[in-house]
Amino acid sequence: MSNVLRNIPSVNDLLESPPLRRALEVANRTAVVSSVRHFLDNLRHEVQTAATEVDLPTPAELAERIARWITDDQTPNLRPVINATGILLHTGLGRAPLAASALDAVVEVARGYSTVEVDVDSGHRAQRVADVERMLKRLTGAEAAAVVNNNAGATLLALAALAAGREVIVSRGHLVEIGGSYRLPEVMEFSGARLREVGTTNKTRIDDYRRAIGSETAAVMRVHTSNYAIIGFTEQASLADLVDLGRKHQVVVIDDLGS
Repeated sequence: MSNVLRNIPSVNDLLESPPLRRALEVANRTAVVSSVRHFLDNLRHEVQTAATEVDLPTPAELAERIARWITDDQTPNLRPVINATGILLHTGLGRAPLAASALDAVVEVARGYSTVEVDVDSGHRAQRVADVERMLKRLTGAEAAAVVNNNAGATLLALAALAAGREVIVSRGHLVEIGGSYRLPEVMEFSGARLREVGTTNKTRIDDYRRAIGSETAAVMRVHTSNYAIIGFTEQASLADLVDLGRKHQVVVIDDLGS
């Protein structure tokens, strides 16, 4: 095995080979060197753990193989597909396709500089989220709005801003774990809010929420269960009833719509 390991070419020798010289012409040198080292580390591990002696490729073959590996690694994974799943807003397939007019607008603005954070009338710095906040307020009637990258981020921010150090009432049927290791109890913990469970997995009535409200209650939260459903002997309080309850007790109601 030691003889085989000694026959593995050095990084510098491989970088002098024609295939990897060509790779250096089109790719970042640091990235290429890192890829060569990673490939050689894998090869050494394969040699050391093999049950029988491994036949090494020639240095030229090895350089070609590494060059192909680098090319494949740099090829973008995103590609157009046909959504035949029956799920229109599929989170794994990019959710809703953008309209042609929206794509044209993005391309037009992204070609050069834009007024992303400048007030053109005053010339002063502006809030980059001002336009989207204005549109969301108009659409929903909300007093204020914010946009983040995903639902988990929105939930964490809402809980941290509205309920840190206090209780949030959630139905036991809504303590979900969905894709990407999103677990509501853990998000609640990260936010600094305290989870107050009510009801049961299959049935949580409005009276369960009402009885749980106290001086430490900051919010009542409803959660979209996303990728599973409890069917049969079930009951959950409606959003309208929760909002009515929140108004009567001056408690915030957070509706986690999911992704």
